[in-house]
Amino acid sequence: GVSGKVCQHRFLAPRSTADFPYPPLAENVFSSYLDRAAQQLGFEIFPTPRGILSQNKGERKSCFYSNYCGSYGCASDAKGSSRASLINQAIDTGNCEIIPNAKVFRLETNGKGKLTKAHYYHGEERKFIKARLFVVAAQAIETSRLLLMSANDEFPHGLANNSGQVGKNLIFSGGGIGGGQFYKSDLTETAFKQLTTDGLFINRASQQWYEIEDDSFNGIVKGGTIDFVAEHANAITKAIKLKYQDGKLRYGSALKKAMQEYFTEQVKFKFEIFTDWLPTDDCRVELDEEVRDKWGDPVAKVYLGYHEHDLKVGKYLAKKGEELLKAAGLKQVYSSVSGGVSPNLQAGGCRFGNDPSTSVLDKNCKAHEVDNLYLTDGSFMPTGGSVTYTWTIYANSFRVADHLKSVLKKG
Repeated sequence: GVSGKVCQHRFLAPRSTADFPYPPLAENVFSSYLDRAAQQLGFEIFPTPRGILSQNKGERKSCFYSNYCGSYGCASDAKGSSRASLINQAIDTGNCEIIPNAKVFRLETNGKGKLTKAHYYHGEERKFIKARLFVVAAQAIETSRLLLMSANDEFPHGLANNSGQVGKNLIFSGGGIGGGQFYKSDLTETAFKQLTTDGLFINRASQQWYEIEDDSFNGIVKGGTIDFVAEHANAITKAIKLKYQDGKLRYGSALKKAMQEYFTEQVKFKFEIFTDWLPTDDCRVELDEEVRDKWGDPVAKVYLGYHEHDLKVGKYLAKKGEELLKAAGLKQVYSSVSGGVSPNLQAGGCRFGNDPSTSVLDKNCKAHEVDNLYLTDGSFMPTGGSVTYTWTIYANSFRVADHLKSVLKKG
């Protein structure tokens, strides 16, 4: 259910079709401001596709343009979540069973490099399932944790972990954010009304600096992506930012006035920066020796170290984003880059590779040391690619699914 318009640019991925399945989503007029600013500066920006339906598809409705995509479920099922776009279809085949409120806590092997059972909690009971093939997709941290909790005589340091690589090389999406404002007093009534139209998408991004050639980096280095977005529609999120002024709590009439001005006299647009997160030994998953979850199992102890190079790249991109917003006419332009992690953009921990001594999985995401175990979440990834991970995870899972079909046919 991808909507958009293919536009040629240097980093366009190879395509099997001329265009996306659905036409682009409706755009805010700010997109044209960005186009003009980019042309003025000699920057390259392009229309971005989105995994959101612009037209009805079966029982899924087209986008309602609520601008509640981030952090919320989709009221129309237009957003291409696995629940809306894949799981319902799988259940409809009659070949897929969902066991709700179940948590796998151990994978059991037969001592000969094969999985035989997945043990799980279901309410107060402990149960298990047998299978020919097992696919784990609990996302990077919990997948690593599950393998580490499945240690046995065959794998004393954790399932598929005789290399010691499980939980290592955890990565997140590096980068930062920026933004700026248009003020009603600076615009015509028509222009301000157009800019404040609810829910419309910006659908613009730049990968001009996906590779950076600049003297400050001593050669060509991996850069990243700048994605331009509207401010999230959640009123509480906007209002809560106004409760402090110059470090002091703002309340009463002063807070009311600030809120009224923010909601009626200005409009904010933002950009998000996505850079690589270089894997380091300081970013990994282990089992906590003391803290336990409600079932009595060790929780994941997560180390969140980042590499200083990632910050340098992020700051370089932030300056470019600021330049573009200023050229588009925004005021109070700012940016912020940090080594903080994005909890919803995690990968690594069980990366794939050809060498079993330095990786957990082979090229088909099968564990090197366990013949019938596959991992299809983001944990296979050795690097993030300076973009968000979702579509890479989707694409890889479909690739592995094709491989599993061929394995099952062989018997």
